[in-house]
Amino acid sequence: MQHQEKPPEDNLTELMEFVLLGFADMPHLQWFIFRLFLIIYIIILMSNGTIFLITKMDPSLQSPMYFFLANFSFLEICYVSVTLPKMLLNLGTQRRRISLVSCATQMCFALMFGGTECLLLAVMAYDRYVAICNPLQYPLVMNHRVCMQLVTVSWTIGIPVLIELTYQIFSLPFCGSNQINHFFCDILPILRLACGDTFINEMLVYILVVLFGMIPFLLILGSYSKIISIVLKLPSATSRAKAFSTCSSHLMVVVLFFGSGIITNLRPNTRHSEGTEKVLSIVYTILIPMFNPMIYSLRNKDVIMALRKLLCK
Repeated sequence: MQHQEKPPEDNLTELMEFVLLGFADMPHLQWFIFRLFLIIYIIILMSNGTIFLITKMDPSLQSPMYFFLANFSFLEICYVSVTLPKMLLNLGTQRRRISLVSCATQMCFALMFGGTECLLLAVMAYDRYVAICNPLQYPLVMNHRVCMQLVTVSWTIGIPVLIELTYQIFSLPFCGSNQINHFFCDILPILRLACGDTFINEMLVYILVVLFGMIPFLLILGSYSKIISIVLKLPSATSRAKAFSTCSSHLMVVVLFFGSGIITNLRPNTRHSEGTEKVLSIVYTILIPMFNPMIYSLRNKDVIMALRKLLCK
Protein backbone atom coordinates (compact mmCIF):
# COMPACT_ATOMS: atom_id res chain seq x y z
CA MET A 1 0.00 0.00 0.00
CA GLN A 2 2.84 2.39 0.75
CA HIS A 3 4.15 1.94 -2.80
CA GLN A 4 0.82 2.99 -4.24
CA GLU A 5 0.73 6.12 -2.08
CA LYS A 6 4.02 7.47 -3.40
CA PRO A 7 3.69 10.78 -5.21
CA PRO A 8 4.20 10.90 -8.98
CA GLU A 9 7.52 12.72 -8.52
CA ASP A 10 9.00 9.69 -6.78
CA ASN A 11 7.77 7.36 -9.48
CA LEU A 12 9.66 9.32 -12.11
CA THR A 13 12.98 8.51 -10.46
CA GLU A 14 12.34 4.76 -10.08
CA LEU A 15 13.19 3.89 -13.69
CA MET A 16 16.82 2.78 -13.51
CA GLU A 17 16.83 0.30 -16.40
CA PHE A 18 15.17 -0.44 -19.72
CA VAL A 19 14.15 -3.64 -21.46
CA LEU A 20 15.28 -4.01 -25.07
CA LEU A 21 12.51 -6.04 -26.69
CA GLY A 22 14.50 -6.63 -29.88
CA PHE A 23 12.95 -9.67 -31.56
CA ALA A 24 10.85 -10.82 -28.59
CA ASP A 25 7.79 -10.96 -30.89
CA MET A 26 9.41 -13.96 -32.66
CA PRO A 27 10.00 -16.39 -29.75
CA HIS A 28 10.38 -19.52 -31.94
CA LEU A 29 13.14 -17.90 -34.03
CA GLN A 30 15.38 -16.66 -31.20
CA TRP A 31 18.21 -19.19 -31.72
CA PHE A 32 18.04 -18.85 -35.50
CA ILE A 33 18.31 -15.05 -35.20
CA PHE A 34 21.15 -15.44 -32.69
CA ARG A 35 23.15 -17.69 -35.02
CA LEU A 36 22.41 -15.49 -38.03
CA PHE A 37 23.64 -12.28 -36.38
CA LEU A 38 26.62 -14.05 -34.78
CA ILE A 39 27.73 -15.16 -38.27
CA ILE A 40 27.13 -11.62 -39.58
CA TYR A 41 29.20 -10.12 -36.73
CA ILE A 42 32.11 -12.51 -37.40
CA ILE A 43 31.96 -11.65 -41.13
CA ILE A 44 31.99 -7.91 -40.33
CA LEU A 45 34.99 -8.23 -37.99
CA MET A 46 36.98 -10.43 -40.36
CA SER A 47 36.19 -8.61 -43.62
CA ASN A 48 36.62 -5.06 -42.32
CA GLY A 49 39.65 -6.14 -40.30
CA THR A 50 41.21 -7.62 -43.44
CA ILE A 51 40.60 -4.42 -45.43
CA PHE A 52 42.14 -2.39 -42.60
CA LEU A 53 45.23 -4.64 -42.44
CA ILE A 54 45.96 -4.82 -46.16
CA THR A 55 45.60 -1.04 -46.60
CA LYS A 56 48.15 -0.58 -43.81
CA MET A 57 50.56 -3.33 -44.87
CA ASP A 58 50.57 -3.29 -48.67
CA PRO A 59 52.91 -0.66 -50.21
CA SER A 60 50.66 -0.28 -53.27
CA LEU A 61 47.72 0.82 -51.10
CA GLN A 62 49.27 3.90 -49.51
CA SER A 63 47.33 6.57 -51.40
CA PRO A 64 44.80 8.89 -49.67
CA MET A 65 41.88 6.83 -51.02
CA TYR A 66 43.06 3.73 -49.15
CA PHE A 67 43.98 5.76 -46.06
CA PHE A 68 40.33 6.83 -45.86
CA LEU A 69 39.17 3.29 -46.64
CA ALA A 70 41.24 1.97 -43.72
CA ASN A 71 39.63 4.49 -41.40
CA PHE A 72 36.22 3.61 -42.79
CA SER A 73 36.76 -0.13 -42.20
CA PHE A 74 37.94 0.49 -38.63
CA LEU A 75 34.93 2.76 -38.07
CA GLU A 76 32.55 0.02 -39.27
CA ILE A 77 34.00 -2.38 -36.70
CA CYS A 78 33.51 0.22 -33.95
CA TYR A 79 30.00 1.13 -35.14
CA VAL A 80 28.66 -2.41 -35.26
CA SER A 81 30.37 -3.35 -31.96
CA VAL A 82 28.24 -0.76 -30.14
CA THR A 83 25.01 -2.63 -30.88
CA LEU A 84 25.59 -6.23 -32.02
CA PRO A 85 27.36 -7.75 -28.95
CA LYS A 86 24.59 -6.55 -26.63
CA MET A 87 21.93 -7.81 -29.04
CA LEU A 88 23.65 -11.21 -29.22
CA LEU A 89 23.89 -11.33 -25.42
CA ASN A 90 20.17 -10.56 -25.12
CA LEU A 91 19.27 -13.24 -27.67
CA GLY A 92 21.54 -15.82 -26.05
CA THR A 93 20.52 -15.27 -22.44
CA GLN A 94 16.99 -13.90 -22.96
CA ARG A 95 17.87 -11.25 -20.35
CA ARG A 96 17.00 -8.08 -22.19
CA ARG A 97 17.60 -5.56 -19.43
CA ILE A 98 20.00 -2.66 -19.84
CA SER A 99 20.80 -0.05 -17.19
CA LEU A 100 20.01 3.60 -17.82
CA VAL A 101 23.73 4.48 -17.86
CA SER A 102 24.56 1.64 -20.27
CA CYS A 103 21.68 2.66 -22.51
CA ALA A 104 22.86 6.28 -22.58
CA THR A 105 26.43 5.16 -23.31
CA GLN A 106 25.29 2.87 -26.14
CA MET A 107 23.16 5.60 -27.70
CA CYS A 108 25.94 8.19 -27.44
CA PHE A 109 28.55 5.98 -29.12
CA ALA A 110 26.07 4.87 -31.82
CA LEU A 111 25.38 8.54 -32.59
CA MET A 112 29.07 9.46 -32.62
CA PHE A 113 30.07 6.61 -34.93
CA GLY A 114 27.04 7.19 -37.16
CA GLY A 115 27.89 10.90 -37.45
CA THR A 116 31.54 10.06 -38.14
CA GLU A 117 30.49 7.70 -40.93
CA CYS A 118 28.43 10.43 -42.62
CA LEU A 119 31.35 12.87 -42.49
CA LEU A 120 33.92 10.29 -43.57
CA LEU A 121 31.82 9.33 -46.60
CA ALA A 122 31.74 13.03 -47.53
CA VAL A 123 35.54 13.23 -47.16
CA MET A 124 35.94 10.14 -49.38
CA ALA A 125 33.71 11.77 -52.01
CA TYR A 126 35.86 14.93 -51.86
CA ASP A 127 38.96 12.78 -52.33
CA ARG A 128 37.48 11.24 -55.49
CA TYR A 129 36.43 14.71 -56.70
CA VAL A 130 39.98 16.07 -56.40
CA ALA A 131 41.51 12.92 -57.93
CA ILE A 132 39.28 13.00 -61.02
CA CYS A 133 38.53 16.69 -61.51
CA ASN A 134 41.94 18.08 -60.55
CA PRO A 135 44.44 15.20 -60.97
CA LEU A 136 47.56 17.36 -61.39
CA GLN A 137 46.95 19.08 -58.05
CA TYR A 138 45.84 15.87 -56.26
CA PRO A 139 49.18 15.03 -54.54
CA LEU A 140 49.47 18.62 -53.32
CA VAL A 141 45.85 19.06 -52.19
CA MET A 142 45.45 15.63 -50.58
CA ASN A 143 48.81 15.45 -48.82
CA HIS A 144 49.24 13.39 -45.63
CA ARG A 145 48.72 16.37 -43.30
CA VAL A 146 45.42 17.31 -44.98
CA CYS A 147 44.24 13.69 -44.91
CA MET A 148 45.01 13.44 -41.18
CA GLN A 149 43.17 16.69 -40.50
CA LEU A 150 40.09 15.59 -42.46
CA VAL A 151 39.95 12.24 -40.64
CA THR A 152 40.52 13.85 -37.22
CA VAL A 153 37.72 16.36 -37.81
CA SER A 154 35.39 13.57 -38.99
CA TRP A 155 36.03 11.54 -35.83
CA THR A 156 35.89 14.37 -33.29
CA ILE A 157 33.72 17.28 -34.43
CA GLY A 158 30.43 15.73 -33.33
CA ILE A 159 31.57 14.43 -29.93
CA PRO A 160 30.66 17.43 -27.69
CA VAL A 161 27.34 18.04 -29.46
CA LEU A 162 26.24 14.40 -29.31
CA ILE A 163 27.30 13.99 -25.66
CA GLU A 164 25.19 17.05 -24.83
CA LEU A 165 22.22 15.68 -26.80
CA THR A 166 22.48 12.35 -24.97
CA TYR A 167 22.61 14.16 -21.63
CA GLN A 168 19.54 16.23 -22.52
CA ILE A 169 17.54 13.14 -23.55
CA PHE A 170 18.44 11.09 -20.47
CA SER A 171 17.74 14.07 -18.20
CA LEU A 172 14.07 13.78 -19.20
CA PRO A 173 11.74 12.11 -16.70
CA PHE A 174 10.77 8.54 -17.64
CA CYS A 175 7.59 6.95 -16.38
CA GLY A 176 5.25 4.14 -17.30
CA SER A 177 6.67 1.39 -19.51
CA ASN A 178 10.41 0.78 -19.60
CA GLN A 179 10.22 -1.45 -22.70
CA ILE A 180 12.13 -0.24 -25.77
CA ASN A 181 10.75 -1.79 -28.95
CA HIS A 182 14.18 -1.92 -30.59
CA PHE A 183 17.37 -3.97 -30.49
CA PHE A 184 19.49 -1.06 -29.21
CA CYS A 185 19.02 2.28 -27.46
CA ASP A 186 18.11 4.54 -30.37
CA ILE A 187 16.93 8.13 -29.99
CA LEU A 188 13.31 7.95 -31.14
CA PRO A 189 12.35 4.79 -29.18
CA ILE A 190 13.86 6.38 -26.03
CA LEU A 191 11.96 9.63 -26.58
CA ARG A 192 8.69 7.68 -26.80
CA LEU A 193 9.19 6.54 -23.19
CA ALA A 194 9.82 10.03 -21.84
CA CYS A 195 7.14 11.90 -19.92
CA GLY A 196 6.15 15.42 -20.76
CA ASP A 197 6.85 17.48 -23.86
CA THR A 198 9.72 16.14 -26.01
CA PHE A 199 9.18 18.60 -28.88
CA ILE A 200 12.46 20.49 -28.28
CA ASN A 201 14.43 17.23 -28.08
CA GLU A 202 12.87 15.96 -31.31
CA MET A 203 13.70 19.24 -33.04
CA LEU A 204 17.31 18.89 -31.87
CA VAL A 205 17.38 15.39 -33.36
CA TYR A 206 16.09 16.67 -36.71
CA ILE A 207 18.64 19.52 -36.67
CA LEU A 208 21.46 17.01 -36.07
CA VAL A 209 20.14 14.77 -38.86
CA VAL A 210 20.37 17.78 -41.19
CA LEU A 211 23.87 18.75 -39.97
CA PHE A 212 25.39 15.27 -39.93
CA GLY A 213 23.18 13.60 -42.53
CA MET A 214 21.64 15.89 -45.12
CA ILE A 215 24.52 18.36 -45.49
CA PRO A 216 27.21 15.67 -46.03
CA PHE A 217 24.81 13.89 -48.39
CA LEU A 218 24.31 17.07 -50.43
CA LEU A 219 28.08 17.66 -50.52
CA ILE A 220 28.53 14.11 -51.80
CA LEU A 221 25.86 14.66 -54.47
CA GLY A 222 27.59 17.91 -55.49
CA SER A 223 30.96 16.16 -55.72
CA TYR A 224 29.57 13.32 -57.82
CA SER A 225 27.59 15.58 -60.12
CA LYS A 226 30.85 17.41 -60.91
CA ILE A 227 32.71 14.08 -61.27
CA ILE A 228 30.11 12.71 -63.69
CA SER A 229 30.18 15.87 -65.82
CA ILE A 230 34.00 15.67 -66.06
CA VAL A 231 34.07 11.91 -66.74
CA LEU A 232 31.52 12.17 -69.55
CA LYS A 233 33.85 14.62 -71.31
CA LEU A 234 36.77 12.15 -71.32
CA PRO A 235 37.69 11.15 -74.90
CA SER A 236 37.95 7.36 -74.58
CA ALA A 237 35.51 4.78 -73.23
CA THR A 238 38.40 3.11 -71.34
CA SER A 239 39.18 6.33 -69.45
CA ARG A 240 35.51 6.80 -68.57
CA ALA A 241 35.18 3.21 -67.36
CA LYS A 242 38.32 3.49 -65.20
CA ALA A 243 37.14 6.77 -63.65
CA PHE A 244 33.68 5.40 -62.88
CA SER A 245 35.13 2.20 -61.41
CA THR A 246 36.96 4.18 -58.71
CA CYS A 247 33.71 5.91 -57.68
CA SER A 248 30.95 3.35 -58.17
CA SER A 249 31.66 1.33 -55.02
CA HIS A 250 31.71 4.46 -52.84
CA LEU A 251 28.54 5.78 -54.45
CA MET A 252 26.79 2.46 -53.79
CA VAL A 253 27.69 2.62 -50.08
CA VAL A 254 26.54 6.25 -49.89
CA VAL A 255 23.10 5.47 -51.34
CA LEU A 256 22.56 2.48 -49.02
CA PHE A 257 23.76 4.18 -45.83
CA PHE A 258 22.26 7.63 -46.27
CA GLY A 259 19.05 6.30 -47.78
CA SER A 260 18.20 3.98 -44.89
CA GLY A 261 19.58 6.33 -42.20
CA ILE A 262 17.80 9.49 -43.31
CA ILE A 263 14.48 7.68 -43.88
CA THR A 264 14.69 6.17 -40.37
CA ASN A 265 15.41 9.44 -38.57
CA LEU A 266 13.10 11.71 -40.59
CA ARG A 267 10.03 9.45 -40.39
CA PRO A 268 7.16 10.70 -38.19
CA ASN A 269 7.72 9.64 -34.57
CA THR A 270 4.74 7.27 -34.20
CA ARG A 271 4.38 3.81 -32.68
CA HIS A 272 2.99 2.47 -35.95
CA SER A 273 6.38 2.99 -37.60
CA GLU A 274 8.37 0.99 -35.01
CA GLY A 275 8.56 -2.20 -37.12
CA THR A 276 9.81 -0.36 -40.20
CA GLU A 277 12.20 1.66 -38.04
CA LYS A 278 13.73 -1.54 -36.65
CA VAL A 279 14.21 -3.05 -40.12
CA LEU A 280 15.82 0.13 -41.50
CA SER A 281 18.10 0.29 -38.45
CA ILE A 282 19.28 -3.26 -39.16
CA VAL A 283 20.13 -2.15 -42.70
CA TYR A 284 22.36 0.80 -41.81
CA THR A 285 23.86 -0.47 -38.51
CA ILE A 286 24.46 -4.15 -39.41
CA LEU A 287 23.93 -5.12 -43.05
CA ILE A 288 25.79 -2.19 -44.65
CA PRO A 289 28.94 -2.75 -42.51
CA MET A 290 28.82 -6.38 -43.69
CA PHE A 291 28.46 -5.52 -47.39
CA ASN A 292 30.92 -2.59 -47.47
CA PRO A 293 34.13 -4.69 -47.67
CA MET A 294 32.57 -6.84 -50.40
CA ILE A 295 31.52 -3.76 -52.38
CA TYR A 296 34.95 -2.13 -52.08
CA SER A 297 37.06 -5.25 -52.65
CA LEU A 298 35.11 -6.94 -55.44
CA ARG A 299 35.12 -3.76 -57.54
CA ASN A 300 38.73 -2.78 -56.82
CA LYS A 301 41.58 -4.61 -58.59
CA ASP A 302 44.25 -3.13 -56.29
CA VAL A 303 42.49 -4.45 -53.18
CA ILE A 304 41.99 -7.88 -54.79
CA MET A 305 45.70 -8.06 -55.72
CA ALA A 306 46.75 -7.03 -52.20
CA LEU A 307 44.41 -9.62 -50.73
CA ARG A 308 45.89 -12.34 -52.96
CA LYS A 309 49.42 -11.37 -51.88
CA LEU A 310 48.36 -11.54 -48.23
CA LEU A 311 46.79 -14.98 -48.66
CA CYS A 312 49.81 -16.32 -50.55
CA LYS A 313 52.25 -15.41 -47.77
